Amino acid sequence: MTTKIVIIDDHQLFREGVKRILEFEKSFQVVAEGDDGSEALGLVQENLPDVVIMDINMPQMNGVEATRELIEKYPDTKVIILSIHDDENYVTHALKTGARGYLLKEMDADALIEAVRVVADGGSYLHPKVTHNLVNEYRKLAAGVAGGGRGYAPTLEIRRPLHLLTRRECEVLQLLADGKSNRGIGEALFISEKTVKNHVSNILQKMNVNDRTQAVVVAIKNGWVEVR
Repeated sequence: MTTKIVIIDDHQLFREGVKRILEFEKSFQVVAEGDDGSEALGLVQENLPDVVIMDINMPQMNGVEATRELIEKYPDTKVIILSIHDDENYVTHALKTGARGYLLKEMDADALIEAVRVVADGGSYLHPKVTHNLVNEYRKLAAGVAGGGRGYAPTLEIRRPLHLLTRRECEVLQLLADGKSNRGIGEALFISEKTVKNHVSNILQKMNVNDRTQAVVVAIKNGWVEVR
């Protein structure tokens, strides 16, 4: 099946680059483009895309406002936010509007393609660097609650989930928590990206979660990974 995509970004050169990468995938089709959030609603209404890729910073209507409007009118719209900001405040604000994904503009082609596939299939996707920052913030908040205030950082016993995952899958899960992309995990473990994808798929299935971000959050809560 073809995944129909709309791209909204006010930088034409960047937009063309994103379009070119996506159209390398035979199952992807860029059906429309716009250069401001104010165009998003009309383009979605006209083209009924599976995924909307939305820049967060645009001159008239930014991506967060546009996403909010889209989700209100079309609740099933799947939006991936593009941004230069990796601060957790930007990320959480974007996700609260209903966006399914958050990618940094420093992404590589593989991350873009993977994000569109995951989101089109109903999952969520965060740029690995963003995931790592959110996990660190979660750890700080959890430490503050456990210690009754700021500055408390308890030593947590790391209990590998060997009852659930293989040793190799535990290694992959740890690298996911470290914010590594599939390529980065492959380089760290000296395995192919295809093998990494198979491991990630097995991890998600065994942990009964929809995407890698959920897997990392569950792993942190259960003390299955270190936050480094």
